[in-house]
Amino acid sequence: MKRSLLSVAQALQAQVVGDGAVEVSGIASISQATPADLVFVEDEKSLRAALGSRAAAVIAGEFARATDAKEKTDRKPLLICKHPRLGFARAAQLLCPAPERHAGTHPTAVVHASARLGGNVSVAERAVIGENAEVGNQTWIGAGTVIGAGVHVGSDCEIYPNVTIYPGARLGDRVIVHAGAVLGADGFGYVRDPDSARYEKFPQVGRLEIGDDVEIGANSTIDRGALEVTRIGRGAKIDNLVHIGHNCQIGEDVVIAAQTGLSGSIVIEKNVVLGGQVGIGEHARLEEGVMLGGQGGVLPNKVLRGKGVAFWGTPARPVREYLKQLAALARLAKK
Repeated sequence: MKRSLLSVAQALQAQVVGDGAVEVSGIASISQATPADLVFVEDEKSLRAALGSRAAAVIAGEFARATDAKEKTDRKPLLICKHPRLGFARAAQLLCPAPERHAGTHPTAVVHASARLGGNVSVAERAVIGENAEVGNQTWIGAGTVIGAGVHVGSDCEIYPNVTIYPGARLGDRVIVHAGAVLGADGFGYVRDPDSARYEKFPQVGRLEIGDDVEIGANSTIDRGALEVTRIGRGAKIDNLVHIGHNCQIGEDVVIAAQTGLSGSIVIEKNVVLGGQVGIGEHARLEEGVMLGGQGGVLPNKVLRGKGVAFWGTPARPVREYLKQLAALARLAKK
């Protein structure tokens, strides 16, 4: 989709420096750019490479307004953005829209007679939609996906192939669920009989609720509540191979990287960031804005607090404290 730089700038609330009539039709990295592509840089040291690339134009920050700006713009036009990476992401949505999917139900799909499908819904081959399920307008259901009885899927959602959504789960609008994810399965809850030393399954009869604008990565699993609700807040972004246990409460705009595992009944407040392979014990709480680095661990019932504070290690503690302890151990080892 071709667009002039001026129209892209207007959509991004950016300023064109140079020829706004130049047209772009794609996005790329600096090394792979073609004469029709838009690229971005976040610092001065990368700007020279971008200007010397084959790209049609460069998204950059205010740092690009240098004294030699005329020389730069003679070579290539710039789009000046407050946040170049964010501007680039939004430009990608303009230049590379999602593929158009034709509405309709594939002949091999199985849709229960009581299921309700909104307008312009697309149901791919071998998908199954259960009794009393609801699917909102413009939602796409990928091949082999199973949507259980009573599930509610909102509008403008993308449910990729081979996703399983257990009965009773609710997904908001504009939710993206990648291939192989399992939503609403039973939690891992058992009670041990002291007489027989055997385990009895604790009831897993709660619900799963997923807010608007959530994205869930491939092969991730989110359990339903045991007796209450597992809840994923609006705008949360969950990577591939993440497990979220029963009764967890995940706040708005939380980011969880790959291979993280959350035990049951954990509270993650809004704007928390969890690195890869994080492990958190049951009933722990991470308060608003906490950042936990990769392979960090939080013990059961513990609380991490401090907006913007980075934690690391197991048990997790502030990064400065953790690094000091590592340095002290290194000195002891030398002795």
